[in-house]
Formats: sequence, structure tokens, C-alpha cells
Amino acid sequence: MSTHDVVQRGLYYEEFETDARYLHRPGRTATEADNVLFTTLTMNTQALHLDAAFADGQEPFRARLMNSMWTLSTMVGSSVAQLTQGTLVAQLGFGDVAFPHPLFAGDTLYTESTVVEKRLSSSRPGQGIVKIAHTGRNQDGTVVATAVRSVLVHCRPEGSPA
Repeated sequence: MSTHDVVQRGLYYEEFETDARYLHRPGRTATEADNVLFTTLTMNTQALHLDAAFADGQEPFRARLMNSMWTLSTMVGSSVAQLTQGTLVAQLGFGDVAFPHPLFAGDTLYTESTVVEKRLSSSRPGQGIVKIAHTGRNQDGTVVATAVRSVLVHCRPEGSPA
């Protein structure tokens, strides 16, 4: 590597700013193919995702819903390049997952993340725990998903520029 090479990475522990809001772009437009593939890959037989005739007859939405686990996975996935690519040690857990409004094929999912808290690990020197609140919105700004995720990340390596 030359001294001018810049490698895309997520944030080291020290670079996470509590209360900062990170906007992850571009958004991701959900498709029917996404829904059917994800739903069948995960062995989810819910007719609200797979059966258009069934879903069209169901109140209140009268349409197939995007699989909420696709929404959660895509929401978290969209944050990786900006927050944890190459700096993540482990994903520790999820909490407070909610889907207050459905996402449909044709909707675009936009994700933002806020650092809720962070602390150095007491058992793993050189690593820290960061709690991140993710919010997914559709193209109209309606919140379609929320989740709080705890991650273990590397601290900045010694000798690396601040």
C-alpha cells in the first residue's frame, strides 16, 4: 500500500459520537423479489408475504407486506459501511425491535442511526461496547422499523492517526 491509499472502514470506538445521528445513503427500494426470496430462504410460510390473493383480502392493508426481518436486516446492513465495516469484533445483541408501520414492495427504506451510549470493555482491552439505535423510514418519512443494537468494536490501533 502506498501512503496515499485510503481504505473504507467503519468507526473505531473513539470515533463514535454519542447522540450523533448517522444518515445511511443510498436508500434501498424493496422489491417483490426481495420479499419472496428472503421469506423462502428463511422458511417463513406467512401468507401475508407470499400469497397475493390471501394478502389482498386481509384488512387493514390489502397487500403483501415486506417480511419484517428483511426490513430489520436491510436497516442494519445499510449502516455497516459507515459504522462497523472492518472495526466490528462481534454483534452482541438486539433490543427494542418494533415495526410501527408496514413496508411494501416499491417502498424505499432509509436508515439512520444514533449512538445511544458507549463504554470501554472491562474484559477485552482495546475494545469497546457501543449501543446504536437504528430507525428505518419509508420514502414518506414514516417510521417502519426501530431497533437498538449492541456491538463490540475495536479501539483505534496504537500509532494510527486520530
